[in-house]
Amino acid sequence: MADSKEKLFADFTAPSRQEWRDKIEVDLKGADYEKKMVWRTNEGFSMQPFYLKEDVDKLPTVNALPGEFPFVRGNKKDNNVWYVRQNIVVTDPKEANAKALEILNKGIDSIGFRFHSDLVSAETIETLLDGIRCDIVEVSFRSCPRRVLELADILVAYYEKKGYDKEKIVGGIGFDPIEAMLKKGKDTSALLATAPALVEKLKDFPNLRCIMVHSDLLNNSGAYVYQELGYALAWGKEYLEQLINAGVDVDLAAKKIKFYMGISGNYFMEIAKFRAARMLWAQIVKQYEPKCDCAAQMCVNAATSTYNMTLFDSYVNMLRSQTETMSAALAGVHSVVVTPFDVPYETPTDFAERIARNQQLLLKEECHFDKIVDVSGGSYFVEELTVAIAKEAWKLFLAVEEEGGFLAAAKEGKIQEAINSTDAARHANVGKRKEFLLGTNQFPNFTETSEGKEPMAPCCGGHVCCNNVAAEETEIPALKTSRLASDFETLRLTTEKAAKQPVAFMLTIGNLAMRQARAQFSCNFLAAAGYKVIDNLGFPTVEEGVDKALEAGADIVVICSSDDEYAEYAIPAFKYLNGRAMFVVAGAPACSEDLKAAGIENFIHVRVDQLKTLQEYNAKLGI
Repeated sequence: MADSKEKLFADFTAPSRQEWRDKIEVDLKGADYEKKMVWRTNEGFSMQPFYLKEDVDKLPTVNALPGEFPFVRGNKKDNNVWYVRQNIVVTDPKEANAKALEILNKGIDSIGFRFHSDLVSAETIETLLDGIRCDIVEVSFRSCPRRVLELADILVAYYEKKGYDKEKIVGGIGFDPIEAMLKKGKDTSALLATAPALVEKLKDFPNLRCIMVHSDLLNNSGAYVYQELGYALAWGKEYLEQLINAGVDVDLAAKKIKFYMGISGNYFMEIAKFRAARMLWAQIVKQYEPKCDCAAQMCVNAATSTYNMTLFDSYVNMLRSQTETMSAALAGVHSVVVTPFDVPYETPTDFAERIARNQQLLLKEECHFDKIVDVSGGSYFVEELTVAIAKEAWKLFLAVEEEGGFLAAAKEGKIQEAINSTDAARHANVGKRKEFLLGTNQFPNFTETSEGKEPMAPCCGGHVCCNNVAAEETEIPALKTSRLASDFETLRLTTEKAAKQPVAFMLTIGNLAMRQARAQFSCNFLAAAGYKVIDNLGFPTVEEGVDKALEAGADIVVICSSDDEYAEYAIPAFKYLNGRAMFVVAGAPACSEDLKAAGIENFIHVRVDQLKTLQEYNAKLGI
């Protein structure tokens, strides 16, 4: 059998890189190879359409093994089991406990309790954990950072009273003062002095982590993948160095740090991000000479993004979070939180939370993602992507270090400025349809209405922050958090509240293929504002088309034809309409200047700013 296989492969000659390139260029039929085939990422590098074995043989990642330094291929050798996590915001401890017990019977094996400072007490912990086996279930807590030492004492006393094996306690306490600084715009760095004492209190619990890096905040504020990774590394290194400088042993310090990272919708990029993150964090920790390589393992809880979620067509959010969850699971993270699909407009319902849980259970129990270790390892594309992201993130990490470290950069507002700038650029790109949001700026549901849904104010993603702000805390810049769809949603909700829903009528005429294509484009373009769109099969004359439009109560008449035929049809249609409705030309024909000279001022095509155009149309319609 072996001989026959060798003979079979010997019968085929491996194509060279040039042969692949030549074949692609033939298929492109003269189109520019660089423009059509090379992916220019937001991260600052380009990815080729194909890679060969020789490309990855030189990469350091392909020589790594699962469970071994630098952990690019994961922290485990024989499985890919991750914790299925759900966060619970606690207002009533007894109700929170009942909910925890319920969802633990529905597939969850990791609970995150979030509560305000006035609930920090032994009684709260006793109530929350009643009936929960903390040596089987991962349990994490987050409350006011000012009371974190008190919370640690309460937990240690509880675990010791129950007689738990300390090595079997998995979870953490979410202490992260820098996150509060970035989110609230208050300098709370004085709280960092608490970190060494917190680590000391929990040193006998090897799997209980307490110093957190919530870079998911950056993700949900619009950060590109390399930005979240580069800043997360600098953020973690800041905490690590402060602990070591305070006299904490490097192994202990590193093992008490945990990363909470977001997952964006870029499937392969996110797989590569988590692989690169482990590799780079291991290299950082290694520089402090830990006694054991295991101290260099990065522990990551990944949460699906809220940044790309939408209020309209909200069930699409399930598709987004499913691919995001797949990215994190395949990349080998410690735990995953799936954000319920209805988060943009309401406190998640039981149905939405059940779907979120089952999205992970599906990947485990039906797809068996928990059985395979680093399934993407060896993929030429993913290996190249891992190294490329690592390089860009490392550049950013070094730049932050040269500026004095993450804390100093955050105090000066440099981190916030960079992320807010990215956020603004991404919002602009969505407005111009350079970045697509299905159901929002591309292929909206023509008949959907909000049904009373209103956008929820940006929340802490299940986190509860301290409301007590010391008088001496100074103001610093804060991150802006608004979902990508928010501008379009504001526009669409404004349209819904108008006295009359605007009607956009497609006056299709002339060349069949062109009028259909432009009518489809125009319907999608205008429906994004909540307009009622009426498509048509075609009209023999512009006069008949205009008459039908007015019969339909059209507020906007869009002429859809070919570029050549606009010279014949557009001006007569405009004159016949005679201001009885807004007139729009679908396209940017060569005769545009002639059309403008005749008084036609509205054109829609792929190069216009969709959001700005629709806002202008609303203004013209008196909305």
